[in-house]
Amino acid sequence: MSKLYVLSGPSGAGLGEIVTALFARRKDLCAVTPVTARKMKAGEVDGVGFYFYDLEGWNALKESGDLLEATEFAGNDYGTSRKLVNAALEQGHDVLLNLPVERAKQLKANMPEAVCLYVEPSEAVLKARYEAIARSRFELSVRLEQAEKERALSTFCDKRICSDDADKAVAEILGEMKK
Repeated sequence: MSKLYVLSGPSGAGLGEIVTALFARRKDLCAVTPVTARKMKAGEVDGVGFYFYDLEGWNALKESGDLLEATEFAGNDYGTSRKLVNAALEQGHDVLLNLPVERAKQLKANMPEAVCLYVEPSEAVLKARYEAIARSRFELSVRLEQAEKERALSTFCDKRICSDDADKAVAEILGEMKK
């Protein structure tokens, strides 16, 4: 039976590297293209990167219950289509999404059977990663505070995965996918 897996974690968790490794190791994993109500930029193609909707189409998605999760960012709406996720699942694919914790929480509420994994490094490793990129003590404190807020919000997740070692994290996630 196909499943939807949602990875979430704070900035600095190494999710990009982990997601890339998961797709490399599981050729049968499927990503679902997100939907948006923003206008296409020059060179963009509908269905590549995003499916684009006008405001009327976006509101129809919302009213129909098709959006598993949605957010507004910089004046534009973004989300995940239930129809697109279900189509991939019905084709026998496991689906992997990488979403911020607030959006993953919405998705889990709308699709409780989704397996949500919160991926985060230990506090010491996260602090060291933030110290390496922060341009000030203030920025460091803001990053640490945001990571703590996200951690507190992640109680809905089915499991926590430590990402101090990306290879071990990938192996643990692949183990979860075998269950």
